Amino acid sequence: MPRMVIAVSLTIGFDLDLTLVDSAEGIKVSMTEAFRRVGVDVDPQRLLPMIGLPLETTLRAFIDEDRVPEVRDLYRELYPTLGIPGTKALPGAVEAIDAIHAHHGTVLVVSAKIESAVRAVLAHVGLPVDDVIGERFAETKGAALQERGADVYVGDHPGDMVGARTAGVYAIGVTTGGHDAVALREAGADVVFADLLDFPYWLDDYVGTPT
Repeated sequence: MPRMVIAVSLTIGFDLDLTLVDSAEGIKVSMTEAFRRVGVDVDPQRLLPMIGLPLETTLRAFIDEDRVPEVRDLYRELYPTLGIPGTKALPGAVEAIDAIHAHHGTVLVVSAKIESAVRAVLAHVGLPVDDVIGERFAETKGAALQERGADVYVGDHPGDMVGARTAGVYAIGVTTGGHDAVALREAGADVVFADLLDFPYWLDDYVGTPT
């Protein structure tokens, strides 16, 4: 059970991909097409474990360094039309954001995605977040959380837990991505949920009853 906190201000951060939204299929389609256009054949299933990593890190697993800028730009060109349309909010995402706002809190998204893509995804699925920071991963996510004075960070990737630990904030893992509870706890999660459906109940315990 988390400690009860009577917060003057509350800021809760979330990862985007596979935490708030199911974007896996769109990412796979966009990336495999970007690779195809430069003559590289990649099995889409090999991309799944890499969702959540910085884009350049994923690309370097399949192509030489000198081709990374070209494929990165192709992917970012393709993603709005191939990747975003099939993206959906994950179960509990809307309720989690509503619960934070009911406690007069701020919802922050910190993602490895470029900020413009984060905002486009959020607009498509209709999630009303308050602040967005893009192109951050692991320790650099932690720096972003500190910059915004976050209290909690929620994510599906071990790198998200590293970010929370770096910032010294409460770390919540969700197993809606490619990592199980053991991996998330080993990376520093304070608590792990199967999805975001339990988050509002946890938040009530964390900050007390909304007024």
